[in-house]
Amino acid sequence: MSTKYKEHKIVFAGPTGAGKTTAIRAVSEVTPISTEAYASDEVREQKETTTVALDYGELSLSQTEVLRLYGTPGQERFSHMWQMLCRGAMGTIFLMDNSRADPISDLAFYLDRFAPLTEGQAAVVGVTRFQHGVGPSIEEYHRRLARPTPLPILSADIRNGSDVLMLIDTLMLSLEFPYKGG
Repeated sequence: MSTKYKEHKIVFAGPTGAGKTTAIRAVSEVTPISTEAYASDEVREQKETTTVALDYGELSLSQTEVLRLYGTPGQERFSHMWQMLCRGAMGTIFLMDNSRADPISDLAFYLDRFAPLTEGQAAVVGVTRFQHGVGPSIEEYHRRLARPTPLPILSADIRNGSDVLMLIDTLMLSLEFPYKGG
């Protein structure tokens, strides 16, 4: 008798340099697949390479369940990949680099652009580079976004696997106990 294998999918999204590739590398139990290419535009000022299609990793939830981790390219010119990667996902973790000029506007942009792709899915925000002491506070994110459905927003050092797992756990809890309003 064979055991049925169950697969789940989550997506990491956000601007270039927010840490999507790093987050997947921090928790993947398989060697991650990455489609990094040399940056050929203004991204070159931030970093040497950038994701042009996807990042991929896996995390076991049990002996019969696996979580597939997909990272999107951050640049809007690769947005055709966003739709493909979000299809069939249970949720999205948006990573925001708190040291950017206006990370709250970045988040609003990605939430708006991903809204049609993630309708009915859970979402969590991980604010990276929060420990550098620059950028808005978590309270400022909540205040400026003012969404009808509260969105979990947490600071995370995505180089640390336990912080990435905290974001994944929060996403899973959001699925298990969705916001009912009130």
